[in-house]
Amino acid sequence: MASANNHPGQTAAIRRALRSERLALREAMSAAEHRHASALIERHLYELLGARAGGCIGFCWPMRGEFDPRALVGGLLKRGWQACMPVVETPGAAMVFHAWQPTSEMRHGPHGTVVPAEAHPALPDVLLLPLVAFDPAGFRLGYGGGYFDRTLAALRPRPLTVGVGFELARTETIHPAAHDIPLEVIVTEAGISRPSHKIAHASLG
Repeated sequence: MASANNHPGQTAAIRRALRSERLALREAMSAAEHRHASALIERHLYELLGARAGGCIGFCWPMRGEFDPRALVGGLLKRGWQACMPVVETPGAAMVFHAWQPTSEMRHGPHGTVVPAEAHPALPDVLLLPLVAFDPAGFRLGYGGGYFDRTLAALRPRPLTVGVGFELARTETIHPAAHDIPLEVIVTEAGISRPSHKIAHASLG
């Protein structure tokens, strides 16, 4: 695996290039392509989550052409679920979660995020994580801040982690670092997959 042999600076440069490439591909999707793929993703997420007896789902306000999970979350709320969103309170630290409803007042947070204006603490049982890129081992490439890895490392109990994105985000490897935490489930327009954590562990060995 390239990241096991590269100098850390080389690996960081490879990840930056991969991030830029996949963001450009996502932002180049036509509106029709985005709608079609998003509808399939929403269907797969309902399939994944519909059998669960409620809970609290964590999600992010969509940005930069991401899948928009708000209709899905609204549907789950009607089924008795609760919802929350991650919020950066302290730069460089783990995020906290604030409860969300479709009627919640929103505000702009750091790094282009949109978050609930009122702080009602909550903890997710299921956490949807947007994907810039992902690999067969379940490692996720985000925007480079490391916030989700710090947050997952701190959460007890840890929620079910579901990476959500488009097939164009799939890659052979994201060149994970030691702090990267593999996801339990990946959902794209192509379906639901459960990464091999044996691959994940071997890749860092």
